[in-house]
Amino acid sequence: MTFTTPVKAVLASNKHFLDRQKAMESNVRSYPRKLPFVYAKAQGVWVTDVEGNEYLDFLAGAGTLALGHNHPKLIQAVRDVLDSGLPLHTLDITSPLKDAFTEELLSFFPKDQYILQFTGPSGADANEAAIKLAKTYTGRTNIIAFSGGFHGMTHGALSVTGNLGAKQAVQGLMPGVQFMPYPHVYRCPFGIGGEAGAKAVERYFENFIEDVESGVVKPAAVILEAIQGEGGVVPAPISFLQKVREVTQKHGILMIVDEVQAGFCRSGKMFAFEHAGIEPDMVVMSKAIGGSLPLAVLAIKKEFDAWQPAGHTGTFRGNQLAMATGYVSLKIMREENLAQNAQQRGEYLTNALNELAKEFPCIGNVRGKGLMMGIDIVDEHQAKDNAGAYPADSDLAVAIQKACFNNKLLLERGGRGGNVVRILCAVNITQAECEEFIKRFRQSVADALKAVRG
Repeated sequence: MTFTTPVKAVLASNKHFLDRQKAMESNVRSYPRKLPFVYAKAQGVWVTDVEGNEYLDFLAGAGTLALGHNHPKLIQAVRDVLDSGLPLHTLDITSPLKDAFTEELLSFFPKDQYILQFTGPSGADANEAAIKLAKTYTGRTNIIAFSGGFHGMTHGALSVTGNLGAKQAVQGLMPGVQFMPYPHVYRCPFGIGGEAGAKAVERYFENFIEDVESGVVKPAAVILEAIQGEGGVVPAPISFLQKVREVTQKHGILMIVDEVQAGFCRSGKMFAFEHAGIEPDMVVMSKAIGGSLPLAVLAIKKEFDAWQPAGHTGTFRGNQLAMATGYVSLKIMREENLAQNAQQRGEYLTNALNELAKEFPCIGNVRGKGLMMGIDIVDEHQAKDNAGAYPADSDLAVAIQKACFNNKLLLERGGRGGNVVRILCAVNITQAECEEFIKRFRQSVADALKAVRG
């Protein structure tokens, strides 16, 4: 009997497939509720649904599709593996392909200082491994995390994630997690704002670690994002990252930097922590690392590799297709200097969005680095807080996302209350495509304001 996949099935309406999805899948599904369409095909930053509608994709698989959809060199890499006879699943047994991928990835780190650990296929899996390794190496149990941070939905990763939504129904998460404020120039946790607010967070962190009356014993690790993603696209000030690195080194605390979303050219550098000129003890990588296919890797400073053989395992550590597409992605990123492209296109979008903010004061703050950007949607008719920020307008942000969808523009929201409209497009996006984004986004903000505020 011959079996074929149903990718060329008779096309129906979006509603037809969405209704079937609702009947067959768990209530946990989320993206189809906000972006109610059904994929038929995609190329680059353009997506076509089963009804023939074409969308400009500024979601890019939540940052996974660094080179956009179906990059021809990635498709060829998949074909090459399939034609080679190489096993698709190898556990952690090596192959010439894995060897080449490993060497290429390590070339982006200081020479001979890091080794790699292949974990399960998601960023959460890699964060779980990092937390376990920090505890294994130090013999300590506590972990410091930051409000607004996101590290995954598995037990340990959720424990160090700031968002309370997913935690409310899950009791007994990993103990020993201490949350600290994260610097936010616009929505300062201390109500100070700007550089002064960021400096206050630095001093608070240093004092907390060194205060013998802080009430918390020395942690095994500090885990953070150099640019918070789900927390509302909040870049850490360079001096803050440098202070965390200084304090953790001084006190023998491992520094784990989660680059799952911010890594791989998105911030205008290969990794977002590079803006601060620091070297973390562990770097967590997933999403774009696999060239659109599932893969997660942990980079570890060699002196902290305290694992015993099989001390942390996972069946899907040997995804050869992902290593092939990941290898080609890394080559393209380097050869085409996509970090510079992300920086340049990000500068254009920042300037254009700040111009839109003059026309639409509901755009309260535009922030980020490179092509990882957040647009803080506010109610400018209300009073500002002590730091000069207007209250968040989550209802308007929802309406803007809906209007963007109606104008064939795909994007996501984040931040406290979901009031931050996010940009996570492919890092090889063109200037013309960025200009088309601004055109569609401007119309969408106007449409949303009319719908919500009249």
